[in-house]
Amino acid sequence: MSWFANLKITPKFIVILCVLFVALMGVNAVDDYLRQESLIVKDATDNARILARQIVETREYMSSVVRGEPEANYNLVPQVVATQVAKRITTGSKYYVRQVSLRYRNPANRPDAYETAMLQRFGREKAAEQWEVVTIDGKRVFRYLLPMTADASCLGCHGRYEEAPAFVQARFPKGHPSYDYQIGQLIGAVSVSIPMADLYRQIGINLKLDLAIVSGVVLLILAAMSFMVHRSIIKPVRSVATSIGNVAATGNFSERLRRSSNDEVGELVGAFNELMEELDRTTRQRQESEDRYRNVLEMAQSAIVTFLADGKLIITNRKAEDLFGLPKGELLGVSIYTFMEEGDAVKGAIETYLREGAAAMIGETTPQRIRSIRGNVTTVEMALSVSRSDHNPLFTAILRENGRS
Repeated sequence: MSWFANLKITPKFIVILCVLFVALMGVNAVDDYLRQESLIVKDATDNARILARQIVETREYMSSVVRGEPEANYNLVPQVVATQVAKRITTGSKYYVRQVSLRYRNPANRPDAYETAMLQRFGREKAAEQWEVVTIDGKRVFRYLLPMTADASCLGCHGRYEEAPAFVQARFPKGHPSYDYQIGQLIGAVSVSIPMADLYRQIGINLKLDLAIVSGVVLLILAAMSFMVHRSIIKPVRSVATSIGNVAATGNFSERLRRSSNDEVGELVGAFNELMEELDRTTRQRQESEDRYRNVLEMAQSAIVTFLADGKLIITNRKAEDLFGLPKGELLGVSIYTFMEEGDAVKGAIETYLREGAAAMIGETTPQRIRSIRGNVTTVEMALSVSRSDHNPLFTAILRENGRS
């Protein structure tokens, strides 16, 4: 991730915030989806339970109050009434409700494979109810079944064949499986089905709304954080960096930054100001020392130069400028070896000194021939000495003229 390391603080901070935002939104979306699914399934279960109880209560009520009416009007048969009530209640809704039985009379009450399995389970375990989400033909469906047991009022039509009303005997002959029920025996169940696609559609709507709200809140928080970080950290640090760049470019240590806080960034600004004060004081002292040294050099009657091990001149006096034929501005940074006919020998002696700590010419006076920029050759006596600075050794040569040719 070299590209990330090369980013400035502001875009880097924005990238980090965006990654955190996406991760947060992803976690929130998954959690919200699972929570919405749980709530919607619970709501569907509660509604299915209420609806199923209404169907059962309707059937039981009709069974307890009707007498001979169903013989004249088949639509008053308790099971038929309950079925029609279920249709009316669920018209236009997502719910599909019907009554099912393993020993059905109406083909519309024939159970499917899932309902058959649940009815068989109710017969074995006497369960109060059953609900779950199943996959049918590749589609997820919410299923709910509430078992119904036979009571005394049911046996009028579903008890012994001989005791059934004539219109029932006419429709369902003796031996039909819908006869011979006992009180308390499982007679069927109310089955409620809801395609999960309809429920998931609502989950999607809720999820989008929640994501929109959470996104807005998170974006506001991130914007506030970005503003605070930019104002409290990035802007002060950038000011420090800019000031350091100005110092590096101009060498001016007089710049100071305004300290606006007492936190770590404020301490950084304070430390920067203290550093600038110390550098400014040190620079002035060094400048004063150099000025005094230069004044001494200018008063000397011989050419005096100070140079680094590679020969680059860093201090010269006016006599040296006359000797080499260049003004100070052009002379500084030029190698002294280029003006000496035996410059390689002097350079070799200095390299030997750097390796071994001692060498010929160092601390000695030797004759040298200096060729100026104009080609004039001057014979001089060179007294070469060395001094140590904080980092590199400095070499000083005093060049006393003997004659010019």
